[in-house]
Parts: sequence; C-alpha cells; structure tokens
Amino acid sequence: MAGKLQFSLVSPEREVFNGLVDQVDAAGVEGDFGVLPDHAPFMTALREGVVTVIDGASRRVFDVHGGFADVNADGLTILAEQASEVSAA
Repeated sequence: MAGKLQFSLVSPEREVFNGLVDQVDAAGVEGDFGVLPDHAPFMTALREGVVTVIDGASRRVFDVHGGFADVNADGLTILAEQASEVSAA
C-alpha cells in the first residue's frame, strides 16, 4: 500500500484542513499541479482557484484566493490568503 501525504491548508483566520490524504491538486501561478506522497520538494505561488483533496473515493474542494504552496519531506502546506470549503463528496 502506498503512503499518505500530510496536507495542511491554512488561512489567516484558521486551519481549514489538516490530515493524511492520497493526493492534492492546486492552481499554481505557473499552472495547475498535483502532489502525491513522496513528491519532490518545491515552492510556488498560488493563483485564485480550487484546491482538490483526494483521499480514496472522497473528494473535498476548497476555494482558495492567493497564497503559497510548500512541498517538503514533511508533506504539503498551503498558506492561503483566503480559503473556504466548497464541497465534500
């Protein structure tokens, strides 16, 4: 079984999401990207768009307005200017 990705989505008001997931897709300023467990480290600015969190058959979608994404050995952290959940399935 493949490992999980530690993901944290933080806005100035609160931590919007924190947990172990299979994949996170986001809208970077240089294009959309996806992060899986053990992804190579990188940092990028985010544009306005959605962040989709995938865990098994579950998908949660968050509306994000600006910020930064940091992928490192510990996982993925998104520091968003604004973030709110749009849907969960």
